[in-house]
Amino acid sequence: MLRASSFLSRISLVKYSELFRKTMQTLLQNARVVLADRIADNANVRISDGLISEITGGHLDLDRVIDLEGASLFPGFIDVHIHGAVGIDTLEANRSDVASVSKFLASQGVTGWLPTFVPAPVEQYRNSIREIEQLLVEGEHSIAGARVLGVHYEGPFVNSNQCGALHTDYFRTYKSEADLNDLPVLEGRKAVHMTTVAPEIDGGVELIRELVRRRWIVSIGHTRATVELLDKALEAGAHHMTHFMNAMAPFHHRAPGPIAWGLANDQVGFDMIADGIHLDPFMLQLLVKLKGAEGISLISDAIAAAGKGDGEYQIWGENISVKDGRTSNKHGSIAGSVISMLDAVKMMRKLKVSDVEIARMASLNPARLLGLDAHYGSIEVGKVADLVALDSEGTVTLTLVGGVAL
Repeated sequence: MLRASSFLSRISLVKYSELFRKTMQTLLQNARVVLADRIADNANVRISDGLISEITGGHLDLDRVIDLEGASLFPGFIDVHIHGAVGIDTLEANRSDVASVSKFLASQGVTGWLPTFVPAPVEQYRNSIREIEQLLVEGEHSIAGARVLGVHYEGPFVNSNQCGALHTDYFRTYKSEADLNDLPVLEGRKAVHMTTVAPEIDGGVELIRELVRRRWIVSIGHTRATVELLDKALEAGAHHMTHFMNAMAPFHHRAPGPIAWGLANDQVGFDMIADGIHLDPFMLQLLVKLKGAEGISLISDAIAAAGKGDGEYQIWGENISVKDGRTSNKHGSIAGSVISMLDAVKMMRKLKVSDVEIARMASLNPARLLGLDAHYGSIEVGKVADLVALDSEGTVTLTLVGGVAL
């Protein structure tokens, strides 16, 4: 029997990965399993050919058993909004760089992510897409980390009056399909394409309608749209909102805008950055109370400085400082975060949100947003064994992607 807490110190990661690939069935034993609707204590999860094949109590006799020693087993976290980490920005990354970010994310319990682009020159988009495409062509074995599920364009079709840290030089309006055709896409595989749009830009609602027709996921953000216009955006197919409350018109009792609309509309979900900086911890608690875990996804919105500590960094062509975990550009604006999804999970646990609700926000809701919940996002028989085990301190003791330990 192997113990998750000590096994990695006794065998190399390479050998550990090879071991799982050669083993058709594996048992995760003695786990506190976070299911979609409840906690299963002292449970076992059997993995067969990379899929969850059984969730049960009692003893199962298998050749390969890992004792999780009571650790909490979550579905792997999915980050739909992350610009980079460990010194790497997705807009400047080659395929090796993207793989490095994936490896780091796996160490933080993330098993799927969308490299996220800020507004930039078209040629820079093309270079980034080309590198990601080649990495995916080479196969997931070349990544050995969190899955790259697609890409997320944060803009360029957003409101310059709610730019946040985005560079307005590359913002656009929409007049015809030609304005959209030069946004490169991942070809040759079933990749997700997501974009953040402000409906109030010229042609915004028509843009949303065309993106949805092309099977893009449209999220409303960097916006000052009115309730009436937001209703039209919803009718056109936009059902989600980007980093809720950040980079959108503030809540006002005589001018209900995107915040009031997002809270009141049951058809709309939103994501939020749970770092305690973008949103005060009290607001995080309030949003969960008002919207419910079923309507919220957690994101990191992490930039290249994530995982590097405090300091000065050149990102997006400017100096961004990080002090006490808070990012700041030359204008003093917050410029993304330096957290991981694991940090967001820890924050929500600290705020006494239940693990079942957290698993929904960190895994199932993001998977549903991306249309991938038939395969990912929860611990259920038949789903892919993308899993993360956390000890009592919230430290990752084991991450599995497709049943392979990383």
